[in-house]
Amino acid sequence: MRIYEEDIIAAIATPVGDAAISIVRLSGKNSISLVDKFFRGTITLKHAQPNSINYGKIIDINGSTVDEVLAAVFKAPKSYTAEDMVEINCHGGWYITNKILEIFLKAGARLAEPGEFTKRAFLNGRIDLTQAEAIADLIQSKSDLARKTSIEQLQGNLSKKINEISKKIIDLLGIIELELDFVEENIVLKEHSTLLDEINKISNEILELIKSFGIGKFYREGVKLIIVGKPNSGKSSLLNTLLNENRAIVTPIPGTTRDLIEENLVINGALFKIVDTAGLRHSEDIIEMEGIRRTYEKVENCDLILYIIDVTTTNFNEDIEFIHTLSKYQKKIILVFNKIDLNFDRSSLEIFKKFTSYPQLEISALKHINIQTLFNEIFNSIFWVSSLDSQTSIFITNERHKQALTKSYEALKIAESSASKMMSGEFIALDLRNALNALELITGKITTDEILNNIFSKFCIGK
Repeated sequence: MRIYEEDIIAAIATPVGDAAISIVRLSGKNSISLVDKFFRGTITLKHAQPNSINYGKIIDINGSTVDEVLAAVFKAPKSYTAEDMVEINCHGGWYITNKILEIFLKAGARLAEPGEFTKRAFLNGRIDLTQAEAIADLIQSKSDLARKTSIEQLQGNLSKKINEISKKIIDLLGIIELELDFVEENIVLKEHSTLLDEINKISNEILELIKSFGIGKFYREGVKLIIVGKPNSGKSSLLNTLLNENRAIVTPIPGTTRDLIEENLVINGALFKIVDTAGLRHSEDIIEMEGIRRTYEKVENCDLILYIIDVTTTNFNEDIEFIHTLSKYQKKIILVFNKIDLNFDRSSLEIFKKFTSYPQLEISALKHINIQTLFNEIFNSIFWVSSLDSQTSIFITNERHKQALTKSYEALKIAESSASKMMSGEFIALDLRNALNALELITGKITTDEILNNIFSKFCIGK
């Protein structure tokens, strides 16, 4: 039995502060017996039914009542950690919650490390590593799409796909290694051409998962959207309209926005992190120049640019210049012609027809004209509808998973090359084994303390 199974860990599982209820969680062998020493109810907790809630009170070492509580009892292996667990629901409040926790720590429990409850669930085999990571993602999700992808991963969809691919590699390894056992008899169980074809199919499956990271990371982290344009083009007005609140100061004076304004916006369930920037123009003002420098700094790290153009202006030369500059960053750009509620010469916009690769929309931020169309264009420029509607699509949202898949793919391509050159099975088997090991890093069948510590240190204490 491992040492972690002998320890009793305890932590507050709810945010500390004034609230109706707080939860103190304990897990580990003898955790129920430990709580029983300080629990007074109609029955002792060790005789309570599994998955039951029991009314009673917590007393201190002097026998004084600390609080009336509900104690939820979970018995191994049917608990979150697959160990004996008790969750004490007490009245909310910093003092009461910490007082109860302190009683158990003094009685022999130790304070749980960040993510240790989930880590035990993984180490005890109740969940795999992708599911453990999904729990952290679910807690941190800030949009409906992030929640949905986390739930799908928590339910094991990614694990199932990885295990299916792993089995295909294992089957190939079994045939190759069997052939090696009978190499002197020249027995061939699978022709090289067939072997090559099967390796190619597996590598293509992995490649599709790697490609899905392009959209998957937006599900998990959100889309970085930046609003750019000349001073007084209506950037701040558009930000206020998109957010439906007066977040940015709007005046007729050019250059009002000199610092960055950042806000979150959810469109069709997806998170967009919007940044309103200082207006782009040639300036000698030191403060304004710093604002413009920060604008380009944000452009470098963004996913989507809304370039705002004031249609009432008489000269678009600077706009053309700035669009050309932004195009060098190789980001997705939407050209937004603002203030169409005012008088302007529509023929003057023909100059922008040269930017055929960029979507172009006409709006009025002030009068809310075509704003829903803009919302749709923003969303569709990042997400494609077919991928969102598919019930079978699996998206890679985690950089660690992507790196492991890339290693597996590279190993498979080497195996594919070896098979095409009619090389000995030993070489092909070695590369297939490397591909398999990389996949098993994802689910945690193969792992290291460094990987585990990196993953679970990002959890909160008590989870």
